[in-house]
Amino acid sequence: MLTNLFSLLPVELEQGPLQSFPKYRTQQLLAWMYKAFENDLKKMTNLPADLKTLISSTYSLDLPHIESHRKSADGAIKYLLKLSDGALIECVLIPERKKNTLCISTQVGCARGCGFCSTARMKLVRNLETHEIVGQIIIAAKELARVESFQPASVESFQPASVESFQPLPNSNLSPNSKAERTTHNPPFVVHSAAKNDTYSNQPRAESTPNLHPTPRITNLVFMGMGEPFDNQDNVFKTLQIIQSDGSLAFSPRRTTISTCGIVPGIIAMADSGIKAKLAISLNSAIDEKRNTLMPINKRYPLSQLKQALLYYLRISKFRVTVEYILIPGINMDAEDIKALRKFVGDISCKVNFIPFNPGRNATFQAPTTEQIESFMHKAQSLPQAVTLRKSRGADILGACGQLVINKAIGDELCNI
Repeated sequence: MLTNLFSLLPVELEQGPLQSFPKYRTQQLLAWMYKAFENDLKKMTNLPADLKTLISSTYSLDLPHIESHRKSADGAIKYLLKLSDGALIECVLIPERKKNTLCISTQVGCARGCGFCSTARMKLVRNLETHEIVGQIIIAAKELARVESFQPASVESFQPASVESFQPLPNSNLSPNSKAERTTHNPPFVVHSAAKNDTYSNQPRAESTPNLHPTPRITNLVFMGMGEPFDNQDNVFKTLQIIQSDGSLAFSPRRTTISTCGIVPGIIAMADSGIKAKLAISLNSAIDEKRNTLMPINKRYPLSQLKQALLYYLRISKFRVTVEYILIPGINMDAEDIKALRKFVGDISCKVNFIPFNPGRNATFQAPTTEQIESFMHKAQSLPQAVTLRKSRGADILGACGQLVINKAIGDELCNI
């Protein structure tokens, strides 16, 4: 089986069979892959024929295939992707003013059996390979540029922080060493981060790289789709190394979040690995008995162990933790739940995101009413941490938090955008 180029770090590509060619040829190839989001060698017009022959005989550039896509009334787009073995996964592109967030999957199905999550109904089929995770980002970035009516964010190019040989063409409006500010929007209970673009480095190059027109860009990545990221730890960590490399996307760790149901060894491994990304923990109850029911993982790693792992992570990482708490009436929205949560997060540097439950097909639980949410959020203001109410996106297309599932008997409707 051919090695997929999207599973390799830029340095691995430079040190492989392509090292018989000048180094700038590898950089041109990387520009096609990660700036033009192109995987068709025939369209890589500045690569010589002998290099293309070597690539096609040694490597694969296959990406997941878009089987269908559905667009929500709120602008979120859910993609149904088919993998090379026929397995299906979903990812969701979520626009919001100056942000374009991509929610990506790490497994086909999931083994953890969380009671509020539709993906759990699939059980675990298999882990995604590194190129299948990276591929979701490439596909979404390409789609974001393709859809002319989709303009929720900045029109800056999806640029690496330092790509010495990637030169914009003369008609490009990207200037060397330019910086642009992004604004911050803060509706009630919702927190968005603001940041500056990285510097774009421009060095002379004899041959031009792909002609890239300014397009909306993916600004945030959340590993919150199908699957438990730490159950596919090696491939997830390799994905982060690839997309954060200067030769590929140079994606900011500050805009990358890994969400876990509470795999304690995975949290510790992430802290020890040097991998830079934000960590989110799907908590949903700070009472062991309730969490045991909602999330069977708690029987393996109870709250006391989970808390110690989070404190260990915080001693090493510069990022505070995000605690995610799905609001399920009659389950975790009582006074005792607030009290337990206050005790659990009291000495943890974190923010707490409350997420109203999104019922999927044949859901066991009910969504909270507006009155129930307001009452709970009023009580939650007593917590010492920053508290936010996260607005769900894509619920009408079953693309919101906890709703992703592949069911061939149900199927997904094709929606042209």
